[in-house]
Amino acid sequence: MAPDFRAALVAAADAVDATLERVLPKPGGAHARVHEAMRYAVFAGGKRLRPFLVLQSASLFAVKPEQAVRAAAAIEALHTYSLVHDDLPCMDDDDLRRGRPTTHRAFDEATAVLAGDALLTVAFEILADDATHDQAAVRCRLVRELATAAGSNGMVGGQMIDMLAPDKTFGADDVMNLQRLKTGALFEFCCVAGAILGQAGAEHEARLRDYARDIGLTFQITDDLLDVLGSAEKTGKAVGKDQDQGKATLVSLWGVDAARGKAEALARRAAQALAPYGPAAAALQALPAFLLDRDS
Repeated sequence: MAPDFRAALVAAADAVDATLERVLPKPGGAHARVHEAMRYAVFAGGKRLRPFLVLQSASLFAVKPEQAVRAAAAIEALHTYSLVHDDLPCMDDDDLRRGRPTTHRAFDEATAVLAGDALLTVAFEILADDATHDQAAVRCRLVRELATAAGSNGMVGGQMIDMLAPDKTFGADDVMNLQRLKTGALFEFCCVAGAILGQAGAEHEARLRDYARDIGLTFQITDDLLDVLGSAEKTGKAVGKDQDQGKATLVSLWGVDAARGKAEALARRAAQALAPYGPAAAALQALPAFLLDRDS
């Protein structure tokens, strides 16, 4: 992987972490425990892929960095909420996240629920603030797009399908629809957010959505491959759970080699979709290959 790409990924993580440090509430008052749990979950590490997508897509349209990084922080807060809730005993019942105890294990279930709720709502607080953009219409568009991506016809809907999956017989189209909602919808928001902030127009938004759909499915296929082939030490979370729970994945339906081949084809198409932006999109074009090669 090109050093420039890795440098951009690290820079994005550093920038969003610094912004989250500023915008998340500091522990204080009788309710300090929920603040502590929010920060425990957010600052557990991670690659910060979603903030990276926001910042890179925004850079295509000369968006002010101080505005783009707020949108990036908002998506990371919301993504973290989804992980906190996803790990709960009533959902996936995981004890490990990013190499350390999940939030409900480090605190307790009720605190984890509340911390997730707080992270969800603070995401919209960040986007709605004047500092994110000077035009209210742009801020409202960001809020609406994120609400749609995260809601019942987006990430939450995908999670609902995933919870029902062990009792269903899924084909490849069903699995891809599940992942388009559960994982892909937030990727779409991340890529389109830059165009919204830059008021770039429908053509650019459509191109970035196509790219996002392909990298979203690439990401999920590699995640499923890691669940089959990876280790908890490298991934930082439990592996083998999909098979144990009887969930269909593209890996279980197609086999390892065919699933990997599909991911490689999607990665190539995603990179090619951004050719019209030239060198400005180099980091975004390098991301699909990074997703294919990741081990965590």
